[in-house]
Amino acid sequence: MGGYKATIINELEKMYKKKKMIVILIISIAVILIGKLISFGMSTVGVGVFKESTIFPISVLSVLSITLLPLFTTLIAIDLFAGEFSHNTMKITLTRPVSRFKIFSAKITVIAIFVLINLLSVMFLSTVVGLICNFSSISFIGIIRIVISYIVTLLPIMVFALVVVFFSNIFKSGTAVFFLSVMLYLISFIMGKILSPYSSLFITSMLDWYIHWVSGVTLIPKITREFLIMLGYGIMFFTAGYYLFDKRDL
Repeated sequence: MGGYKATIINELEKMYKKKKMIVILIISIAVILIGKLISFGMSTVGVGVFKESTIFPISVLSVLSITLLPLFTTLIAIDLFAGEFSHNTMKITLTRPVSRFKIFSAKITVIAIFVLINLLSVMFLSTVVGLICNFSSISFIGIIRIVISYIVTLLPIMVFALVVVFFSNIFKSGTAVFFLSVMLYLISFIMGKILSPYSSLFITSMLDWYIHWVSGVTLIPKITREFLIMLGYGIMFFTAGYYLFDKRDL
């Protein structure tokens, strides 16, 4: 595990030097501003079990999970794989006495850390804003719902990130990977709307998985089914991505 931990630290340092963490602040501020506008509409029509102070963090997550977070996660994943291959910096990484599997796993872990920090940052800021605006309506259950909704969103975002990593190990151009990922996202989103009975099979429909966790009635069978689908996608794309990464020539 020593080499694995060292690789994670090295990748985090590279992200820090490139000022990628500033993206977290940009996303947080942008999404909170957009979410504030949306929350007015949600509070007008009502949102069932959600109280006023809970509406805002959930509305922010509804924007974040389908727009900016997948976008910036895609850029980070491309930079860690296709970007390093295209700039020939991957050679330096692979010269270290660490196996390719540990390097690949460390890079995936760094992407997960980036997504988690992003989610927690937005959750904290949006919750604070919600409390400031409607402190009297806050409850312990409401806080638990907010935390759960943000934490579980990590899984579908990481599944999409693994798809991007898979493409990043096929194509040398980061631009090609980006446009292919955007096209896949749009096609998946549209097909999920058209083929609504089979929407759970499309990756974009999984981004609102958190709704099943915080609704009035927790649908255990539906949560379990979507979890198994995402787990299957994750295993397939992780395995395929590592196979291509391991066989790829520098």
